[in-house]
Amino acid sequence: MQRRVGPRNKLSIGLERPPPPPYLSPMQTPLIDPYQRAITYLRISVTDRCDFRCLYCMAEQMTFLPKAELLTLEEMERLCTGFIELGVRKLRVTGGEPLVRRNIMDLFRGLSRHLASGALEELTLTTNGSQLAKYAEDLAACGVRRINVSLDTLDDAKFAHITRWGRLAQVMEGISAAKAAGLRVKINTVALKGFNEDELFPLLDWCRAEGHDLTFIEVMPMGDTGDRLDQYWSLRDLRRTLGERFSLIPLAERTGGPARYVQIAETGQKIGFITPMTHNFCESCNRVRLTCTGELYMCLGQEDRADLRAILRDGGDLEAAIRDAIGRKPKGHDFDYSRQQVAGQMPRHMSHTGG
Repeated sequence: MQRRVGPRNKLSIGLERPPPPPYLSPMQTPLIDPYQRAITYLRISVTDRCDFRCLYCMAEQMTFLPKAELLTLEEMERLCTGFIELGVRKLRVTGGEPLVRRNIMDLFRGLSRHLASGALEELTLTTNGSQLAKYAEDLAACGVRRINVSLDTLDDAKFAHITRWGRLAQVMEGISAAKAAGLRVKINTVALKGFNEDELFPLLDWCRAEGHDLTFIEVMPMGDTGDRLDQYWSLRDLRRTLGERFSLIPLAERTGGPARYVQIAETGQKIGFITPMTHNFCESCNRVRLTCTGELYMCLGQEDRADLRAILRDGGDLEAAIRDAIGRKPKGHDFDYSRQQVAGQMPRHMSHTGG
């Protein structure tokens, strides 16, 4: 049987492609963007709502999307399945806070069949931890093996300040429940100048004691939530501070995302750095983001998107729409603080695109 050549495969013309992975049918080719990056990682935001109002993420009085505009959980499962059939091997559920979406475990249960079949290597989520005590065991039962928990401080008062509505004790209870359920927990900490600089080593010590990996993230210019230059703590500076006390061994390890890792020689801890500002990681980008309204963003820091909800509801050619969108994936974002002004600012909040 000859391979069909047409709109769906137009990116293959004149480009040398890797052979299709064994989980793709003979008629399919993997998703390859114009810069020869294989797209194997989908992040899907299941809601723009959250039970926190973190200062760097949301305005305190947010206007959320009408529920009628959201994809149903069944539609989300169909879209995710479509991506998996085209070679996506890692799927991360995000928000907002994904665990506040009503009946969210129905989506996890539906997607778990792709883990059982071997088509999907990993199903995971990023959460603020507030609902983990309720859902940790169910997540583990669906095949989730590790999760990311956003946590920027270990101080009760500072936590209440940065989240506006959150309670640290509730998150700690959730993290304990996740650990008890057998979930591997990675802590994601946004580096914030003047806020958690003094907690660098206490966070390290706590994560080591609890057996959690730790990743630091530079604050990104997403949404109208204040002066990013006042909040921005360069991870180059953070890493230099770490290096004054510890020996840092660079690791070649990759987990499918943008983090780069080091190991602390003295403790054996693995520390990650996500550096959209000080070190652009776009050259190895393997991911796209699907919003809760069915918009596919090919880059977190660009506005081009594809409306997959319309294609899905109108009975259009979903595969062709996905391949066309991947064919427009840009080389990278334009985030930049280096000239003491914010460049590449995105008007949409992070909660809209997904963390």
